[in-house]
Amino acid sequence: MDFLFQSFIGVEGITWLKYLVMWIIGGVLIFLAIKKEMEPALLLPMGFGCILVNIPFTNVLDVGETAGIIDWLFDVGIEVSEAMPILLFIGIGAMIDFGPLLTNPKLFILGGAAQFGIFLTILLSVLCGFGINDAASIGIIGAADGPTSILVAMKLESNYVGQIMVVAYSYMALVPIIQPAVIKCTTTKKERAIKMHYAPQQVSKLTRILFPIIVTIIAGVIAPSSLALIGFLMFGNLLRECGVLGSMKETASTTLANLITLLLGITIASQLRAETFISLQTMMIIGLGLLAFIFDTVAGIMTAKLINLFSKEKINPMIGAAGISAFPMAARTVQKMALKENPSNHLLMHGIGANVSGQVASAIVGGLILGLL
Repeated sequence: MDFLFQSFIGVEGITWLKYLVMWIIGGVLIFLAIKKEMEPALLLPMGFGCILVNIPFTNVLDVGETAGIIDWLFDVGIEVSEAMPILLFIGIGAMIDFGPLLTNPKLFILGGAAQFGIFLTILLSVLCGFGINDAASIGIIGAADGPTSILVAMKLESNYVGQIMVVAYSYMALVPIIQPAVIKCTTTKKERAIKMHYAPQQVSKLTRILFPIIVTIIAGVIAPSSLALIGFLMFGNLLRECGVLGSMKETASTTLANLITLLLGITIASQLRAETFISLQTMMIIGLGLLAFIFDTVAGIMTAKLINLFSKEKINPMIGAAGISAFPMAARTVQKMALKENPSNHLLMHGIGANVSGQVASAIVGGLILGLL
């Protein structure tokens, strides 16, 4: 049978045809779990996993590699400490509501633009004398996403995993202090007072269910190495949106997330030894991490201003600052500043839309860096 197919569509064609068939099988299992409520606790993970395991580590120009995400997780020999950031993404995905983003898809642009600081910081880190793997691990601090920073640093075998974790989570906590200063330096009072109306559109349940599946497939084709993060993030979101696994969604977003966070902190703490942590390199990482956050915030704001040049409905540039992945602190910071400038201006939902797009973008950028190095 393979020979007959190869005669008409070639080897690459039959490879993709097989993947397509497996995606359809996965879709049928998800349909049975959600629509028919047939063993959803079993069929939903099986269906999503069927799609996930059949996304090749490749791109549209090269169909030679066929190692799927599950092969990467287990055959490569991923360590327990590396698996924890990935599992944490299930909990994060279960917390995220993509509704505001789906209502205003152009917020995707802000989430992508707010990752610019990562690459600029990598360049600066190399100029400061760090090796390329260490520089990339430092740059990813700008993703404002602890699990992504940890995973990238571990996979690249950085010498500064402990420092990177501490700096990444510290700056995430300091978002309400760092971002307002940057926003005020890069926007005018008039721009900060721009009022944005929020007209919530009813996003259908089908759209909410298809979104994480489609994003997983697209990310797997464009940035294969991001599947470890995007796949589990979107699976967590699918638990949230399916409507038939309420208790599992609650467990993922609370118990699992809290437990993994505790274990992750203890695991990384073992690397915080005085002889290596107290050093000039640590001080440099702290400074470079701060620059990464600032550059990302500025890039998001400037992109929002650029969009305003071609748009009738103006975007409050502060929304661009929410494009970093620090969810939901960045969106809350923007909302608080908006109310100070204009008490009737509520930007929270717009900020959330940019914020969750940054969550997806940071995971994809982390995968791109892993793929390149």
